[in-house]
Amino acid sequence: MDYLDAVYGREAIEEAVLLDLMNSAAIKRLQGVLQHGITGLIGITQPITRFEHSVGAMLLVRRLGAPVAEQIAALLHDVSHTAFSHVIDYVFDGHDSQSYHDEMKEVYVAGTDIPATLARHGRDWRDYLDEEQFPLLEQPSPRLCADRLDYFLRDSVPLGLATAEQVARALAHLVVADGRIATDDLETARWLGHRFMACDDASWANFREVGLYELTAQAIRRGLAVGAIMEADFWLTDAPVWAKLHAHSDETLQNWLALIMPRTRFEWDEANPTFTISTKLRAIDPDVLMDGRLRPLSSLDPEFARLRAAYLTHKSGKWPIRVVPHFAS
Repeated sequence: MDYLDAVYGREAIEEAVLLDLMNSAAIKRLQGVLQHGITGLIGITQPITRFEHSVGAMLLVRRLGAPVAEQIAALLHDVSHTAFSHVIDYVFDGHDSQSYHDEMKEVYVAGTDIPATLARHGRDWRDYLDEEQFPLLEQPSPRLCADRLDYFLRDSVPLGLATAEQVARALAHLVVADGRIATDDLETARWLGHRFMACDDASWANFREVGLYELTAQAIRRGLAVGAIMEADFWLTDAPVWAKLHAHSDETLQNWLALIMPRTRFEWDEANPTFTISTKLRAIDPDVLMDGRLRPLSSLDPEFARLRAAYLTHKSGKWPIRVVPHFAS
């Protein structure tokens, strides 16, 4: 396969196991699951798919020299994401950890065509479930890893926070040391650290987007309660689940759905919030390879350490959000 990726460019993929996985029903389903959930669906953020990100994570570990086993793990790492991605974490009050897809991964994958696909290549699907066994793919926060890097680099350009040239420069300065991803350049580490926080503030932990996620979660909870959808529908794609919710006649459900619009506003209101919610915060501390050893950026740049700590403090805790309908006078 001659695959053209928005971040990494053109890549020839010849390994049969990777090609079969990319053509599996489970992986192809991710083409209909948007990484930004509801904000991608209603046109606020670019409609980047979980498929694009999953292949991207695979391509990143590949260019860093990972063996095929880690490339497989990277391709499969988000296979259990539901329709609307992290919106479902809000449905189940997991907005701070955002780990529903990880918790459901083994059960979900067991019922897909992934086990049989891997078995045809003499591989056991269970060997790829624990992402911590693949250190280029996953690392504990706030370290760099392919998962974090790919969704950041993939989002940064459409969010207007980076240029393609800056992304290419950052990629050129990634290295592998002590079995994990680092950068060999202090300025690149600073760029990654600051731009990553900017992306978190602009999108992943943005006040408006968190409000829209919780509104959608309220609609989904109501949809489950009245039978508009079932939990099994989470394993469909975004569009059919959205259509099922809109097709039901329940008035409360439709009132929630009517608020999920780009024109709806969200205000900080401690006295009269529509809901009070928190969210997962993301702020990396890139390792820098200097004199043969890894050092976190925060130990080399006190100003970055101060700004990162201040950002996390400012954004932490519960947010009292009042929804102002787009049709309000």
